[in-house]
Amino acid sequence: MADPRFYDNRGPFTLAEFCAGVNLPLVQDADPAARIYDLAGLAQAGPAHLTFFAGGRASADFLATKAGWCLIRQKEREAPAAGATTLLRSASVLHAYAAGAGMFYPEHESDVLAQDVAVHPTARIGEAVVLAPGIIVGPGAEIGRGTRLGAGSVIGRGVTIGRNCRIGANVTIGFAHLGDEIVLQAGVRVGGSGFGFASGGDGHTKIPQLGRVIVQDRVEIGANSTIDRGALGDTVIGEGTKIDNLVQIGHNALIGRHCILAGNVGISGSAVLGDRVVMGGGAGVSDHVTIGEGARLAGMTATGRDLPGGRDYGGAPARPVRDWHREVTALAKLAKDRKQTDDG
Repeated sequence: MADPRFYDNRGPFTLAEFCAGVNLPLVQDADPAARIYDLAGLAQAGPAHLTFFAGGRASADFLATKAGWCLIRQKEREAPAAGATTLLRSASVLHAYAAGAGMFYPEHESDVLAQDVAVHPTARIGEAVVLAPGIIVGPGAEIGRGTRLGAGSVIGRGVTIGRNCRIGANVTIGFAHLGDEIVLQAGVRVGGSGFGFASGGDGHTKIPQLGRVIVQDRVEIGANSTIDRGALGDTVIGEGTKIDNLVQIGHNALIGRHCILAGNVGISGSAVLGDRVVMGGGAGVSDHVTIGEGARLAGMTATGRDLPGGRDYGGAPARPVRDWHREVTALAKLAKDRKQTDDG
């Protein structure tokens, strides 16, 4: 559900109003005057919420959802076990959801640069906080005791930053809650819009990103790294994790505690990393993939499937590192033998 510190809900809407707004027919026998109060993910939704299911790995959450309404594909055969969810069928679930999210949250991007003062009067600044020149702090933001912010940084509406943090120059933080003793080096971007689109023959329609970023205590994030906020839920960076420069973390990713992500690592949306995962430079994880606790990925390793924890991996696609080494050695020998044959 969208955090009211960051987003203004324009609802509720009646079912009739919602269906008209997203160009869907009313469901037979459904009450057109029933009120939809908000949007929520499948697992978090209750009777007052609308959610969506577009297939894929969310099937278990769909079958267990307690949402009042759910957008689904026209040919979807499964249904929630509870039986209390009204199913709204659409030719394009993501397009319908994007239109509906735009009804509830038409202004879903921060605009703190429009304020007349550098530190908004409703912001709360703790003791011994240091604000370098050019800082902008938005309405309702909170900065904890002893935190230092570098020149030119922008702290968005409702953002909370804990105690004794070190925020470098030209950092932007929006739609986020940060813990204590966090280090953000220069140029870090936290809370940018997730890369979510409903695609079709007419192009790509942006899906409003209404979630947050949660950064737990003692995390360090290197220069020019970016962490996108969730689509509806949270993107989470676990306690003690260390992130190098130029790392991209997509929306709704869940990074465990005490992970190490070296430079140029890419984590796609909704990927899950267990605690103490290590990823070498340039390694990548596809969307909705889970990497088990304690796994280690060599540099430039890439995976589109789940990897069990406690093992070392290499290559693209990723496989156990010993298998990868044997394959590389065998390939090199094959190439050498072929060259000798050609030269002979």
